[in-house]
Amino acid sequence: MSRIQTTFATLKQQGRKALIPYITAGDPHPDYTVSLMHALVEAGADILELGVPFSDPMADGPVIQKACERALKHNTRTVDVLAMVAEFRKTNSETPVVLMGYLNPIEALGYETFVKAAALAGVDGVLVVDLPPEEAEEFSALLKAHEMDAIFLLAPTTTRERAARICAAGSGYLYYVSLKGVTGSATLDVPGVAAKLEAFAGLTDLPIAVGFGIRDGATAAALGSVSDGVIVGSALVSRIAELEASPEKIAPVLKAILGEMRQALDASVA
Repeated sequence: MSRIQTTFATLKQQGRKALIPYITAGDPHPDYTVSLMHALVEAGADILELGVPFSDPMADGPVIQKACERALKHNTRTVDVLAMVAEFRKTNSETPVVLMGYLNPIEALGYETFVKAAALAGVDGVLVVDLPPEEAEEFSALLKAHEMDAIFLLAPTTTRERAARICAAGSGYLYYVSLKGVTGSATLDVPGVAAKLEAFAGLTDLPIAVGFGIRDGATAAALGSVSDGVIVGSALVSRIAELEASPEKIAPVLKAILGEMRQALDASVA
């Protein structure tokens, strides 16, 4: 059983929901990423999503686009991101780490080179935003061969027929995009999310985590009540941007934000 599977199985047994924070590797500077990863775990993160910086992150709103720009300003490469995961693994062998990003940097290295290096670093899953399951067979097979999960996106516009194909291709968990638009959007329709997830019922046994639009404990609890977990990115990354000039303050602030979400999630199922 993979680290991701073990985490979700343990949470289900405990009657709890997964809290999955996202940060961009190398933001605000590569020297801080590993310590921020540890801080997020201390605040209650169950799984970490680590963004691989890319110059054209098309699914991301301005907040994460600018995070990628900050990371790239410091020349954060894909191999550097893998080195950060390896460093994190020296003292944390339990928390799953998922890389989230785009296809170009992976293709630049080559599928096999990337997957082997990711497995060696201790990566547990990869979500490639612009690699649909119809085109992912080779990449997914390599991930499976190295005991990593291929994570795919579901969206409000996904038909049940297409969802069935996505569910069949995915492993680890599925990422449901809670709204139409880019990361950091403000509108959140919890009943709509619940209805859509209910429509996908019976297609998969994989956990479904919901991302986009989660800003605080209240929104985390609301979406956690209709899913297996919540993913929070822009709410954290925006604070990193605000504190770029005082990076020593970032970890305590992120821990406070995530800690509130952890408490709200746990309270909602208590």
